[in-house]
Amino acid sequence: MAGKRTVLTVQLRRLAALLSEMRERAGISKEVVSERTGINVTTLYRIESAQARPQRRTLMAMLDLYGVDDAGRSDVIQLLQEAQKPGMSRPFEAAVSDVYAAYINFESDARSERMYELSCIPGLLQTERYAWAVLDTTMPKVDAGVVEQRLRARVERAKVLNREGNPLELWVVLDEAAIRRVVGGAEVMREQLLRLAEESEKRNVILQVLPFDAGAHPAMVGSFVLLDFFPEHGDPELVYVEGIAGDNIVEGETEIRRFGVMFDQLRAMALSPRDSIALIHEVADSLADSGLS
Repeated sequence: MAGKRTVLTVQLRRLAALLSEMRERAGISKEVVSERTGINVTTLYRIESAQARPQRRTLMAMLDLYGVDDAGRSDVIQLLQEAQKPGMSRPFEAAVSDVYAAYINFESDARSERMYELSCIPGLLQTERYAWAVLDTTMPKVDAGVVEQRLRARVERAKVLNREGNPLELWVVLDEAAIRRVVGGAEVMREQLLRLAEESEKRNVILQVLPFDAGAHPAMVGSFVLLDFFPEHGDPELVYVEGIAGDNIVEGETEIRRFGVMFDQLRAMALSPRDSIALIHEVADSLADSGLS
């Protein structure tokens, strides 16, 4: 029987980082931890890389070896309890990859999201009919129940934009191809474009279109998402990249900085928010007159 699936959450990543920091502060190698506690080196690596949640007994053995005081133990145990709670992705995990499930969890705890989309409207801003058309086309041989679960996941994700007190701050740079590609027919696409314009009126949403005549740009190879978290927890930024070959979560200061610089270049090349919405309305109006179905 396969082991219980562990899907990454912000809390699990915090726990992993804290345990790694405590071990390094104690000046103890993974090999020494294994010798003195019996914890397999591979298991320890999985715990410190947030690929597995430690059992309480394992955790106590680690804290004893590291000489952690009562206050530190209390912080670790609280983090373990939080990491054991299911993330926002739980209802949809059977229908999505581990990486996408982790992305859903991270997004639900993020303070801001900067994204570049190359070919379609971002999931957070999709109408239900547009989302269905995208999923039905990109997952043609997948069971209808799985597609329905993916659709529900997109609808639930969008709630972060209306979160009580601290809605997600969203900044989207959208390639012009995404607003001109007719997905689901003219009626569905026009509805989607009008939804885009409506969402852009929110104070926490900035939308820019990167026009065709901007020419070559740094992100021609694909879309990406930068997630930033609330400073009080010290969670580092991360990047989510989705592609045909699979999804990927990118961490590390150098890589994050590279994507940040890329996004700054894209938003500088894109139309202003005002001109972007004007273009979106222009395309929506053309669909109303096109007679396409």
